[in-house]
Amino acid sequence: MAYKILVLKGDGIGPEVVGEALQVLKIIARRSAVDMEFKEGIIGGHAIDASGTPLPDEVLKLAQESDAILLGAVGGPKWDNPSAEKRPEQALLGLRKALGLFANVRPVKTVKELIAASPLKPEVISGVDLVVIRELTGGIYYGKPSEKRTSKEGREAVDTCFYSEAEIARVLRFGFELARERRKKLTSVDKANVLSTSRLWREIATELSAEFKEVAFENQLVDSMAMHLLRRPKDFDVIVTENMFGDILTDEASVLAGSMGMLPSASLGEELNSGGYRVGLYEPIHGSAPDIAGRDEANPLAAILSAAMLLEHSLGMRPEAELIVQAVDEVIRDGHRTRDLHGGGGTKTIGCKAMGRLVREKIESEEG
Repeated sequence: MAYKILVLKGDGIGPEVVGEALQVLKIIARRSAVDMEFKEGIIGGHAIDASGTPLPDEVLKLAQESDAILLGAVGGPKWDNPSAEKRPEQALLGLRKALGLFANVRPVKTVKELIAASPLKPEVISGVDLVVIRELTGGIYYGKPSEKRTSKEGREAVDTCFYSEAEIARVLRFGFELARERRKKLTSVDKANVLSTSRLWREIATELSAEFKEVAFENQLVDSMAMHLLRRPKDFDVIVTENMFGDILTDEASVLAGSMGMLPSASLGEELNSGGYRVGLYEPIHGSAPDIAGRDEANPLAAILSAAMLLEHSLGMRPEAELIVQAVDEVIRDGHRTRDLHGGGGTKTIGCKAMGRLVREKIESEEG
């Protein structure tokens, strides 16, 4: 059996960082004698230019037939018009909805050698090891109506935040199950003092907590959580929240790791692939960074770590995933840094290709 992996490099630095991650996956496939069939598709801005749509039908079909998807980034100044009917980001929303990818898993773990790259005090971030789970298919990003319009008073706009009990319970249960495997603590984040959707969220979270008595449970308002995440991040283990709050909090959490270039993510669904594991879409949390695209300055480590998450969650290859993580740690420990990690105490500033090559060399040195 061959695992089918769809590679969507996207826009900006996407092709550069995914290119390095793809080479890592190919080494793992050869090393482990696991058959991986890679296919490529175009999405985002480049797809708009080529076919008039950010998510062509043939690419969506490939995604639906794949065991896992490796994605770079989408968007850029060329397609930034907020009034445009077709926007690169619609490709991500379309993939998540079509594949039922409801849980976005974003691990945030500080690396000792990169503590200096963070603007926070070392004693605050040393030892941080948390996971943010963001609900991915509901909330304000998908609610209808969502439109800009003109009334007698002038221009106005509306976005609708909608959640069902099933959507909320599904992602919270996923979070409780993960917390049970980790340090047995879960924090549910909402805005229950203002929003009806958040009051429903808190009600369901509290009800579910009774099923997981071994997991310490707490509720936090999103505004106070934003403060606590920077003041006492070591206190948190698994954090579960709705779509927009998770989007914002995980970008904030990037300062704990020193750079967005270090943070991978997995978007997982309920559907199982041909190997009996969860179908997933794997991507670094950073954007397309068009200002450095094509200059060999991007940090490929988040994309490479996303490939490690792909191996673990969609292919069941946890030892191989850990081998990649270990290789990344060793390269960082050796002092190698891309530009975004310049303040991280390293002595050797290198480019995207060189960083990817060093990780591959570490993996290959473990062979045999």
